[in-house]
Amino acid sequence: MQTEKTKALAADKAGMDEKTARRYVSLGKLPSEVAPLRTWRTREDPFDEVWEELRVLLAGSPGLEAKTLFEHLQRERPGLFSEGQLRTLQRRVKRWRALEGPAQEVYFPQLYRPGELCASDFTHMNDLGVTIGGEPFPHMVFHLVLPYSNWETGTICFTESFESLSLGWQNALWELGGVPQAHRTDRLTAAVHKVPMGDEFIARYQSLLRHYGIRGEKTNPNSPHENGDAEQRHHRMKRAVEQALLLRGSRDFHVRAEYDAFLKMLFRRMNSSRKSRLGEELPRLGKLPAHRLESCKREYPRVGPSSTIRAGYNTYSVHSRLRGEKVEARLYAEEIALYYAGELVERLPRLAGRGGHRIQYRHIIDWLVRKPGAFENYRYRDDLFPTHRFRAAYDQMRDASSVRKASKTYLEVLQLAAREGEAAVDRALETILERSEAITAWSVRQELARAEGKPVLRDVTVVPTDLAAYDGLIRSQEALA
Repeated sequence: MQTEKTKALAADKAGMDEKTARRYVSLGKLPSEVAPLRTWRTREDPFDEVWEELRVLLAGSPGLEAKTLFEHLQRERPGLFSEGQLRTLQRRVKRWRALEGPAQEVYFPQLYRPGELCASDFTHMNDLGVTIGGEPFPHMVFHLVLPYSNWETGTICFTESFESLSLGWQNALWELGGVPQAHRTDRLTAAVHKVPMGDEFIARYQSLLRHYGIRGEKTNPNSPHENGDAEQRHHRMKRAVEQALLLRGSRDFHVRAEYDAFLKMLFRRMNSSRKSRLGEELPRLGKLPAHRLESCKREYPRVGPSSTIRAGYNTYSVHSRLRGEKVEARLYAEEIALYYAGELVERLPRLAGRGGHRIQYRHIIDWLVRKPGAFENYRYRDDLFPTHRFRAAYDQMRDASSVRKASKTYLEVLQLAAREGEAAVDRALETILERSEAITAWSVRQELARAEGKPVLRDVTVVPTDLAAYDGLIRSQEALA
């Protein structure tokens, strides 16, 4: 009506009859304002008779779901309600929650400033089904995000230890090239005391914060939403990884380094659209220190009589020559470096959790061969089967001879693995087991020789020495005397 010369033309362009258009113009209201609001039902509500009962149940337990209530009604009143009426009850329960139900938690969007905050947390990646060399790869990612620009990065880890926190956090800052004013975490045991103490953060985490000149922040107890920026980015990051894996066509990677490069490429791709806002943050970041802080914990255990140490609440074997000596164990996120007299003597893969053990047969095999009777009831005996073929070989020996003889023979084979190479002995055992032959240290040596193309040693028969000549020599000496 405001742009056309006649009502007929305006009505035609609006797609209605001219008389209808004149009626709306005369009323001065929109069609939606003229239509009456329907307040009546078009069919009878099947839950009218039982609603008061359901209302009492909901008032006492607001968490009850409509489907649970529906199944309750079907049990109490068989044949009265059909499956097609569930949706009706769901709508009515939803209306009750909106009008009479308990108040819901309210979230308050925060205003962030460039360079002010970084937030981090650990997130499990097992649901993605990633494999390395065909084997499952259970792992986590330490994930850091800048809430203002949404710039993010991550580091693969396996535990929520302080060493993993320190490594992942420092990796992120050095990749970013600067230090924000504050770092927020949830109540990680690696950073925050469980019980209120004089200092809210543990000493090692405080040292890390001081080294980088950054302020620490933590969420309140049972309030993970306060670190919602990190939590939300977890969801979006894992969804991006899932899509990238689908596009790749395979979830298997040849080596871990390939998977690590895959994640770094994905983070670079996601951050490429955030350069503008990141450019506002970078000038406001603090300078990095001259060097990184070492991401390890130091312990000083003494090697026990069984040639083992306790480090990080787990048991590890070391070489028997260190028995009785005090060593320095530097516990990193994924490995333990052992030092004696300031010299690195060994690196061991670090175990996750507590109460575990890792016994390396090369450390103790020479002494076990001398004491074969200790093998059968050795507390960590299962650690002395490097592969399933070694276990199958021992089982065959047990079936064919006594426990003592089987233990002695198996330990000789294990000693061969320590000297000739575990992979070579494993292949030799595979061949012998396939031929269903008896396994002895001699048969394994023979198979190793065949595999290397060396002449196969034959059984040597030693003719018994005739002692009669020696007796004659003694008699002749007596006669001379």
